[in-house]
Amino acid sequence: MSDISAWLQEALGAAPKDQSLYVRALTHGSHGGETYERLEFLGDRVLGLVIADWLYATYENDAEGKLSFRLNALVTRASCARVGREIGVVPHIRLGKQARDDGAYDSDNVIGDVVEALIGALWLDHGLEPARNFVRKQWAGMMEGQQSAPRHPKSELQEWAASHNRKPPIYTITDRSGPHHAPRFRVSVSLGSAGEASAEGSSKQEAETAAAAAMLAQLK
Repeated sequence: MSDISAWLQEALGAAPKDQSLYVRALTHGSHGGETYERLEFLGDRVLGLVIADWLYATYENDAEGKLSFRLNALVTRASCARVGREIGVVPHIRLGKQARDDGAYDSDNVIGDVVEALIGALWLDHGLEPARNFVRKQWAGMMEGQQSAPRHPKSELQEWAASHNRKPPIYTITDRSGPHHAPRFRVSVSLGSAGEASAEGSSKQEAETAAAAAMLAQLK
């Protein structure tokens, strides 16, 4: 068994039948040839389905809104990247020289995308149950932290503004930097005379969420 096959079996819990699927799942666009993008699209949906089904069965009394908050907290790019690092995916990612030089090996975007692509490959190679087993094993610790439904910082800030007769928060992108595969966004959120806060993230949404959290910390 090759090193990649042995690692895949240990990491994913199933021996690869079509190894080319997993090689593609590990291949970034900078490397050339077939890349992980289509598999990442599929894996993202498989991950969402498995987590949604898991939440639906676990939290029988939660309304749709609470379930959505839980789902959104579990399927973030950061969550996927955390799993990727835990299963040792980083040394196996296939990158072009420029992307390597730019530090793509340490990018949550790249690592998270690869994990979703591997889930997509596992689905195609073995079907739903092995994909479900992988997600349940790797996301179990994060699920345990879901005993109380998380409140999304942007929603909480919106509610604070409404309850204090303030206008809704205004989010503004103040900076964008970094290469295409590992962008960094800086976002400022303003509540008029109540103040403003800024934060960074690897996506506009992530930066807005972090800025809202920073603003809430100032208000408390």
